[in-house]
Amino acid sequence: MSFERPFLLLTLLVVPAAVALYVVAERRRMRYAIRFTNVDVLAAVVKGRVWRQYVPLALFLLALAALCVGVARPQRHTLVLKDRATVILVVDVSRSMESKDVKPSRIGAATAAVRLFLDRVPDRLQIGLIAFAGDPAVAAPPTSDHRLVREALDTLPWYPSFGGTAIGDALAEAVRLGQQAVGTPNGNLASLSAAPSGQTRGLVSILFLSDGAQTRGQLLPLEGAERARAAGIPVYTVALGTPNGTLRFGFGSPPGGVPGPNPFGTGRTVPVPPDPATLKAIADRTGGQFFAARDAKSLRAAYVKLGSRLGRRPGQSEVTYGFLAAASALLIGSGLLSALWSPRLP
Repeated sequence: MSFERPFLLLTLLVVPAAVALYVVAERRRMRYAIRFTNVDVLAAVVKGRVWRQYVPLALFLLALAALCVGVARPQRHTLVLKDRATVILVVDVSRSMESKDVKPSRIGAATAAVRLFLDRVPDRLQIGLIAFAGDPAVAAPPTSDHRLVREALDTLPWYPSFGGTAIGDALAEAVRLGQQAVGTPNGNLASLSAAPSGQTRGLVSILFLSDGAQTRGQLLPLEGAERARAAGIPVYTVALGTPNGTLRFGFGSPPGGVPGPNPFGTGRTVPVPPDPATLKAIADRTGGQFFAARDAKSLRAAYVKLGSRLGRRPGQSEVTYGFLAAASALLIGSGLLSALWSPRLP
């Protein structure tokens, strides 16, 4: 803990001064105690209650100390919101996300985790949402109105799920969107390599969730990661699913295939394991962090952790109000106990 005005901590000297005044007052009062001639009655009044006279005093002194600390404006080390901070959420919506090895399904668990993430982030944090399978699509541009992002989550099932998984292209689109959010001029894919990294470094983060290996796209995953690294944008990756995850296909296309008759046969079960190695490499390349989520619980835990961290920086948060509230409560308690326990003659 630190203090904005540490020199005001000298006001704590009033606490020992108050104790000294109390001791002097008690000694003066004892000089006149003999005026109560019936000592037996006086002893009966105070017997067993000596400790009570010190409890209100102790509460009063604690309240005084809390007030003295409060005027020094105490601050605690915490995470505070970065100005213009932006988080781009990237969610895989390919066919394999329909697998039910994560309950209720991979896409269902991912949507629930993103909603939990939105509950944890600061209200002023800008959030953008990208859905991708064979091609990335902006579901919600970066906005501090998180209600719009929640509404965009409901539309994820409407995005095309066929055509494979384009991880590299999705990363590049997230970088472009993040640069655009913090005011990078001419924010298009062609100018990404020339965009100065100083404009996004420390302001933009990407939270990338996928359950499969790349099967199509113009950019390889690490090429997309390199664009994020060059822009100073860390990518936090989540590999969703279990190694034994499967999906049952009928007429249509298998993961990474093209529309048409399913070459695996009608009703064939196809394995759809995640690709944690690639997603971990992306996080390592960009200075982010990798999470392996094999069930809904671990997925929620990862999003809660990231929701409490992303878009924030180490800083100071004033806690003066806490000391003032404590002082008020102690003063009220001291007054009530003093009135309740004050000696009364029979």
